Amino acid sequence: MASPAIIELWSGSDLEEFQTVIRAVYKQVLGNPHVMESERLVTAESQLCDRSISVREFVRAVAKSDFYRSRYFESCAPYRFVELNFLHLLGRAPQDQREVSEHIVRCVAEGYEAEIDSYIDSDEYQAAFGENVVPYSRGKSSEGNAKQIGYNRIFAIDRGPAQIDSAVQASQLVYAVATNSSTAIKPSTATVIGSGTEKRFKIVVAGSKFDGPRRVSATEYIVSASKMTPQIQRINRTSGKIISITEIA
Repeated sequence: MASPAIIELWSGSDLEEFQTVIRAVYKQVLGNPHVMESERLVTAESQLCDRSISVREFVRAVAKSDFYRSRYFESCAPYRFVELNFLHLLGRAPQDQREVSEHIVRCVAEGYEAEIDSYIDSDEYQAAFGENVVPYSRGKSSEGNAKQIGYNRIFAIDRGPAQIDSAVQASQLVYAVATNSSTAIKPSTATVIGSGTEKRFKIVVAGSKFDGPRRVSATEYIVSASKMTPQIQRINRTSGKIISITEIA
C-alpha cells in the first residue's frame, strides 16, 4: 500500500507551496468539500502566509469555523461528530468505546471548542504532525492504529475522494465500537444493526428536564449499543449533562 503524500510547510516555502498547504488543510479537515470563496478563512490564511500562525493553528481555525461547526456539530449525530473529528484531525478511526465516550462527555460538559482543542493539543497530534505537517489519513497503516481492529474501521468512515463527509450524517461505527467488533469492509450503507448479543451501556445524566416530578441529582439510562446515539441526542435536547458512559457486563 502506497504511503500517503505528506504535505509540510518549510521555512523556505514559496507562495505556491502555501496555497498547496491551504488547499490540503481545507480538504482534510472539512471532509473533501467544495469551499466557496465567501467561506474561506481569509484572515487565517493571511496569518499562515505571513507565518504568524503555524499549520497546526490554521487547522484549529478551520476546525472551529462556522463551516465545520454547521456541517458536523450542528447537523450530525454526536457519535458521528466524534468519529469524524478523529478522522479529520487525527487521521484515524476511534479505537474503542472509552475514546468515544470520553469525547462525547467532554463535548457536552465543556463545549464545542474544548472538544476540537482536545485533538489538536493532544500528544498524538504533536507526534504525528507537529506544527507544520497537514493532517492526513493514517488509519490505513499500522502507524495510526494502536489496535489492529482500527484498520478495518477507517474504511467505514474514510470512503476516499469521491465522498463528501457531510453527506453522511449517521454514525458508521456506533455498533462496531460499542461492541468491540470488527467492521466489514463493504460499500457504505449507514445502517446500524443490533443483535441478541448486543452490549448495553449505562449513561449517567445530571439535570435532564424529562425526569418529570422526580427531583434527583442524577438519572441513569440503560441503552443498547445501537440505541446510544438517539439517547444522547435526546439528552442533549433536554439540557441534560452526561456524567459518564460505561459498559454493562
